[in-house]
Amino acid sequence: MLQRPRRNRSTPALRDLIAETHLKTSDFVWPVFVVEGSQKKEAIPALPGIYRWSLDLLIPQLKEALALGIRSFAFFPKVDESHKDSTGSLSLDPQFYLYKILRSLREEIPEATLITDVALDPYSSDGHDGIYKNGVILNDESVEILAKQALLQAQNGAHIVAPSDMMDGRIAAIRKTLDQNSFKEIGILSYAAKYASSFYGPFRAALDSAPKSGDKKTYQMDPRNKTEALRELRLDIEEGADMVMVKPALAYLDIIQLFKEMSDVPVVAYHVSGEYAMIKAAATQGLLDEQSAMLECLTSIKRAGADIIFSYYALEFAKLNKGQA
Repeated sequence: MLQRPRRNRSTPALRDLIAETHLKTSDFVWPVFVVEGSQKKEAIPALPGIYRWSLDLLIPQLKEALALGIRSFAFFPKVDESHKDSTGSLSLDPQFYLYKILRSLREEIPEATLITDVALDPYSSDGHDGIYKNGVILNDESVEILAKQALLQAQNGAHIVAPSDMMDGRIAAIRKTLDQNSFKEIGILSYAAKYASSFYGPFRAALDSAPKSGDKKTYQMDPRNKTEALRELRLDIEEGADMVMVKPALAYLDIIQLFKEMSDVPVVAYHVSGEYAMIKAAATQGLLDEQSAMLECLTSIKRAGADIIFSYYALEFAKLNKGQA
């Protein structure tokens, strides 16, 4: 035989030499759950190894991550049920604890990139990403609140605001609000193709943000659709998005590849809570090797075309990859 592809797989060094996909610590954003108070490190049963952190304990964790090469973090606040209402008004309170955390982190770790979630579900008594009234999500009224929320996040230290709500027109509204208030340098990472997925359960448990009634199918995308994602991509870029996200990642690798081919801004993929938890659960049962499965899944996301990966495995990968470029 003249052609023997196995020749190029014969040694570890040779396999590394011709590898087409290279996963780096700098590819990652670490999603971080935060909670009000002090001396709090709250375990999340649905997400083994992941915690909710109060500011005083969070800072050392982020410094450790920075030392390992992770320089970007996305923050998701846990809100007590007693502070939630139908319009998510707490998100517009300048005294909300998340804003104190952002200000402190800008001082403590100025080299880090701070990314904030723009949505109503953590703050909503209805558990929806927009205002919920008589079984309907009110799009335009929600966008007005989301734009104000994004402005407060920028004013308190966010480098990038990340609308995850999937309301129509929110990118344009946020960009206009930021620009009119002298925050032209603040980036927008749009959750452009966020699907109505079954893989968000552990995240919702971490924030107690599941819908109290109904579902999110009128605003999150139908998993059966692919061409529709291109429409969302085009609209968000036209409205001013600086980066675009596909969420979830593993069940939507074809969408990541499509975005990479069609987008002229960085493509982000969110390796979501359910995808992380499945590996953890299978490893606990002895059904697979966790480290190998982690690397295989994360590599598949990069291979599909993601420039940036949100993953709860970010810190574990960084520790494994320590000392490498």
